[in-house]
Amino acid sequence: MDHEETVAALLERFGRTYAEEAGITLRDTPAPLYRLLVLTTLSSVRIGADLAVAAARELSAAGLRTPKAMADSGRRARVDALGRAHYVRYDESTATALGRGAELLLDRWHGDLRRLRDEADSDPDRVAGLLRAFPRIGPVGAGIFCREAQAVWPALRPYFDDRALRAAADLGLPRTPAPLAALTPPRDLARLAAALTRVGLSHHARPRDLLAAAVGGERS
Repeated sequence: MDHEETVAALLERFGRTYAEEAGITLRDTPAPLYRLLVLTTLSSVRIGADLAVAAARELSAAGLRTPKAMADSGRRARVDALGRAHYVRYDESTATALGRGAELLLDRWHGDLRRLRDEADSDPDRVAGLLRAFPRIGPVGAGIFCREAQAVWPALRPYFDDRALRAAADLGLPRTPAPLAALTPPRDLARLAAALTRVGLSHHARPRDLLAAAVGGERS
């Protein structure tokens, strides 16, 4: 496959963002951006992406979709919601991190992550740096948020973290952001980053082998 065919196959087979999987219709408005921050917090530990997504869904189902709702909820309510999603190894510490993170967002940015973006002048490195003020979120977590948020924050584009770039290189694609981004319309960059992350996280095969198997399955 040439580069364009490889990217098309990636988007077709693996191009669902993690926000979509968690039931988040991402928009440049406070509530969905906050739900993405919650998903980022849940994903910022050594735990499977499927468990993080399930926990994000459970917290949303429990009504904890805004920083105020999260901050006002009891710690036990957060732990119980995480438990229902089988997010149990880090449930106590994550419940605490979610509560403190919600309070920080309310106190410093009035509950609106767009204010954080504006404070950073939409600079990707500065956005990532400010995100690291939240409990549990380090460089990897900040990268997760920016990777997904580029769907609605164009100034972050193109955003590919190290894992996505390693997967791209293994697939024979450009290994730096600008030429990789040139292979797809800007609106699909978050999907491409998610697709590369998914194949890069596979424990069953190298990205090249995984993609070949997926395409072969489609043709059989």
